[in-house]
Amino acid sequence: MDDLNEQGTELYSHHGVLVKSQSQNRDEDSQCSGTLSITEYKSIGKCIEWKPTEVSVDSETNDQEWAMVNTVGRRSRTLSGGNDGQSRCRPVRIEMSDLKSFRITRNGQQVTLMQRDGTTHSAFFFQHGNADCFVTALKGYIKTAKSRKDKHMYIVLDQPESQVLDRSFAELDLFTENTSDVVWKFVRNLHHRPYETTLEAFSKLTDIWLYRPVEQRREEEVAELLNRSLTLDETATNVVGEEYAVIQIGSGPVLPPRPPAPRGVPLTVDQWAQFQDEDGRVLEVDIVKDIIFKGGVVPQLRYEVWKYLLGYFPWDSTHAERQQLRKRKVEEYFQMKLQWRSITPGQEQRFSDYRERKSLIEKDVNRTDRTLPFFAGENNPNLQLLSDILMTYVMYNFDLGYVQGMSDLLSPILCLMTNEVDAFWCFVGFMDKVVTYTLTMSLHCSNFELDQAGMKQQLQQLYCLLTVALPNLAAYLEQHDSGNMFFCFRWLLVLFKREFSYQDIMKLWEVLWTDLPCPNFHLLLCVAILDTEQDILMENNYGFTEILKHINDLSLHIDLNTTLSKAEGIYHQLTSAVRLPDVARRIIGLEPLGDPDDEAEKDSTASSATKVENGLGVEDGPESLETVTFAANTGEVAFERSLNLNYL
Repeated sequence: MDDLNEQGTELYSHHGVLVKSQSQNRDEDSQCSGTLSITEYKSIGKCIEWKPTEVSVDSETNDQEWAMVNTVGRRSRTLSGGNDGQSRCRPVRIEMSDLKSFRITRNGQQVTLMQRDGTTHSAFFFQHGNADCFVTALKGYIKTAKSRKDKHMYIVLDQPESQVLDRSFAELDLFTENTSDVVWKFVRNLHHRPYETTLEAFSKLTDIWLYRPVEQRREEEVAELLNRSLTLDETATNVVGEEYAVIQIGSGPVLPPRPPAPRGVPLTVDQWAQFQDEDGRVLEVDIVKDIIFKGGVVPQLRYEVWKYLLGYFPWDSTHAERQQLRKRKVEEYFQMKLQWRSITPGQEQRFSDYRERKSLIEKDVNRTDRTLPFFAGENNPNLQLLSDILMTYVMYNFDLGYVQGMSDLLSPILCLMTNEVDAFWCFVGFMDKVVTYTLTMSLHCSNFELDQAGMKQQLQQLYCLLTVALPNLAAYLEQHDSGNMFFCFRWLLVLFKREFSYQDIMKLWEVLWTDLPCPNFHLLLCVAILDTEQDILMENNYGFTEILKHINDLSLHIDLNTTLSKAEGIYHQLTSAVRLPDVARRIIGLEPLGDPDDEAEKDSTASSATKVENGLGVEDGPESLETVTFAANTGEVAFERSLNLNYL
């Protein structure tokens, strides 16, 4: 990597430019003021730089830490004790040759820069005047063309993408052989085996290179991880589960205009009281759910309402019945907790499945949402609560046990409930809903199942909906090796937990828990996000790796209310279509019309599901994490290698 201390020649500068830094807690968002400039260096050429007026530096170094992003994500790891303030005010340097496009919004006062590798940087806000002078200076050094689809976006012309990606990997200096050969061999494997190649190799590279201190990096370890992924056997195996009929692009239904779907106000304390009778039964449940779907729940009411949404309390139960129910649930919880707490060291040594699950939980607990006040600091007792609940869930559902990512689902529930018994039973209800979200036709599976069949089904369903709702984008993704929708993997696995702030994810989840307006509404939420991003993806001509990178960089930059409104509008648009294909109708809970071709596909799916139910060996497909065989009739499930979501 080039010497960051090199003195460059300043070609243009603009003072008083703000950069907004976001964290999972919106209250901690900050705006740093600084100088945006165009600077030329002898070694790397012209760059766009932003330097804060006041730089917060780490106590162990006097050098500024430049935020240079090429081949890895910019998401901060949530470990306790991190200097979050420093990351908010880090200088930014973008080489001019890496610039792919930029958008000018907010009456010309805001500029968002996008790199060729898919990185989208935080917007620069010109608080004194507008960005006209900066854009004029920028156009003096690059060739641009205005987007035909987005009036706010400008595309940077020239420079083949392959040169940029080659150079990005070359800067890591990991390989002795030709960098270009290694890069494209990795990308080819990433396309053919996205689950295994990405999660085992590329995400670990991100962990080592982006998050590990410089003195702890072992370049030979990084090179070994990548090289090992390049030599994996690419023999294809049979794909389990549901095979969806291909909807030919251009032959789908003509959709009516998308209707507006304005959001409402959250359920209030007064409304909640009005919907209860004198014995505590909740009346007009459908109306209550509709209010929650439209606007969520006021924060002070979530502690009570979530217990109903997650099936802990029945809607028609009385005060007395809920007291008796909770008493039984407390006893049942501590009985299960005693089971794992009474396992002796000798028993644990001879119980590999239990031992490995316990080890995974210990690792995950120490890195789950540590920036939240509820989990922050060393020796935090809430971390022990998180661990105890997850260990008890292992005893509750030992077939599933624990898979990395489940701690992400539990964290907001525990933060709200604080009580481990209430948090546990709400978490059980949430996990049951995760299974429900992936219940397709007659094949019953979960996001966290051994063979990832549930995840593959959802990705197939998502692409099917995309071919109907956004056929141009679906065709583009297929042409650019992204029709497998792998870039949406993280969204679906933990239901957008990493994409929204803490407060937003609580609102989103309670909306999804209403099961309105249809099954798989979370897939329509994915379609809505992609609808917002499709012009950027297509106008920038992003390929597989750039799409993956750009979608990853959307984390904490998605407007929830706008996305929910758009997703609901897409639902009404699809339901109003004259001839929506049956495969899409079933995904969103509509009765099929009885298309002959679709019936043949349905019979094939039912046959596949029957094989699973009869306990026949099921071999995983090329998109899975690993090839596995299990027998459903015996209930015996070998312990799986888990998904390390900390790197996604």
